Amino acid sequence: MRHAHWNNLPSGGDLFGELHLARTAAGTAPKGSLFPGLAACAAGSAAAAWLSDHYGVPIILLGLLVGLALNFISADERTHRGLDFASRSFLRTGIVVLGLQVTFAQIVVLGPVPFACLLVVMAVTMAAGLAGARVAGQSPYAGLLAGGATAICGASAALALYGVIGRQRLPQAQFALTLVGISLASALAMTIYPMLAVHFGLSDAQAGFLIGASIHDVAQAIGGGYAFSDAAGAGATIVKLARVALLAPVVALVSLLLKPEGGDARIWRRLALPWFILAFLAMVTLNSVVAMPAVVQGWALTASKALLLLAVTATAMRTNLGLLIGMGWRAGVPVVVATLASFAASLLFALLVV
Repeated sequence: MRHAHWNNLPSGGDLFGELHLARTAAGTAPKGSLFPGLAACAAGSAAAAWLSDHYGVPIILLGLLVGLALNFISADERTHRGLDFASRSFLRTGIVVLGLQVTFAQIVVLGPVPFACLLVVMAVTMAAGLAGARVAGQSPYAGLLAGGATAICGASAALALYGVIGRQRLPQAQFALTLVGISLASALAMTIYPMLAVHFGLSDAQAGFLIGASIHDVAQAIGGGYAFSDAAGAGATIVKLARVALLAPVVALVSLLLKPEGGDARIWRRLALPWFILAFLAMVTLNSVVAMPAVVQGWALTASKALLLLAVTATAMRTNLGLLIGMGWRAGVPVVVATLASFAASLLFALLVV
């Protein structure tokens, strides 16, 4: 049973934060500098960025794969402190900075009917993730993570949701496998969905809604839209950023619905969001009130991508590769089912409503 003291510790979307905090409280935290772990993480992330730039593979996916390939580095305890710091602090900061890409006006521009359709698509996707987990005999938390990440914005949403779900409910290996599955699905979707939109004879508006509502990653959704046409790219951008803006409400809803781990059922504790989600909302509000220069938004997007890449690479380095391999194919079913449901629901609304 967890001591009441743990309730006072900060919560967040990190993989190893609770373990690190527990060690720190017990006086057994890894000693030494952050540098070895941060240096290893930076080297892995730089390699992933170089490969992405030269071969066109999604950078987050490469960060995961390079991190898993360098998993042996974490056998050296001197790297633990830096890797834990990267997976925790860089993740939170990256999600906060992502808020500068979204405004509330973008949701208004979308219009009430397409926005309502988007909400239905997201609900169907999350339900499909839960159903896929049930069919495959996986934990419902795995389905919630897969469905939520697919419904909102891919890896960054998965990281935020995992902070609410917690490593006590869902193993880190399952989380890592979900990240790999989401990254692969998003990469395939960016290539395939524009071709399917042409096959179904969709208009620019319909293709923009389909691609923006169903592709997981922000950059890949926008890229997929512009692969169809400039008008579809603009529409996909608005739809996708509307999904990103819903990150905080969805995380709050998940926090409310989950049974408290410590037995504290007080509603205000269950509604309490991690600080980085509140900061994300603050950035969205700031960006909605103050017209940010394009150069600031550009630098913010680059910084967000870099920080999330570092966090994902550190996460992969600290993942138990043996447990990950032992998960089996069934562990990937929730991501597949959620992805297919998201596409089907988005296509239906694109054909009938948009």
